[in-house]
Amino acid sequence: MNGLGGKVAIVTGAGRGIGFSIAERLLAEGASVAALALHEESVQNAIAKLGADRSRVIGIVADVTHEEEVKDAVARTMAAFGHLDIMVNNAGTIVISPLVDMTTDAWDRLVEVNLRGVFLGCREAARQMIAQGRGGRIINGASGAGRRGGSLISAYAATKFGVIGLTQSLAVELASSEITVNAYCPGHVTSTPMWDFIDREMASITGEEIGTAKRAAEREAPLGRAARPEEVAAAVAFLASDEASFITGESLLIDGGLVRF
Repeated sequence: MNGLGGKVAIVTGAGRGIGFSIAERLLAEGASVAALALHEESVQNAIAKLGADRSRVIGIVADVTHEEEVKDAVARTMAAFGHLDIMVNNAGTIVISPLVDMTTDAWDRLVEVNLRGVFLGCREAARQMIAQGRGGRIINGASGAGRRGGSLISAYAATKFGVIGLTQSLAVELASSEITVNAYCPGHVTSTPMWDFIDREMASITGEEIGTAKRAAEREAPLGRAARPEEVAAAVAFLASDEASFITGESLLIDGGLVRF
């Protein structure tokens, strides 16, 4: 695979789960990758597992909610690779809670990470891509929950609906600079650490045994199973490629037919 040879990508939330799989796939496609994660240990573990040519991958510790850290991540990527072609705003978090029990701190944290973090990544990537004058790809992590809400995930769904709205608006705004902006919307990816957390939280609220929520999620899609991280990564690699050059403003579902509108 070499569909992204010569391209440079930033992937946030690359320490594990879907983000790690995205970084791995983009490297396999020939891109150079700056892998961002919140903690040093996560960054180092990811770099070790990626096992790529070390001239094509760097690790950066960054909090996507902090403006200066996002700016610094772009600057360090430029220093390492000389340009930026692909920005994948994957970092995100979730709260599982009934509305009446949700704290304002929990709500605010989700908005900071899932929406402010994506905004900052979009803005800093767009500034660099516009300055370069060679177009680019901005790809935002949304969710099937950004297309259809659900019980106990109101804050999460609200932020993901917001990501889709931001994506659609920026697709129009940045089109004249030949920058495409799309979102990817995974369904249930139950093999990830995030889904381990979701499963435990659901069990604590419903009183059902741990594993019940996972099993229900895995049966929900018409295809009869959960998505795999590498399937989400394949969709992102497509959106990053030249084959997706006339696709912008879209929110691509990777959910086995779960959401059908």
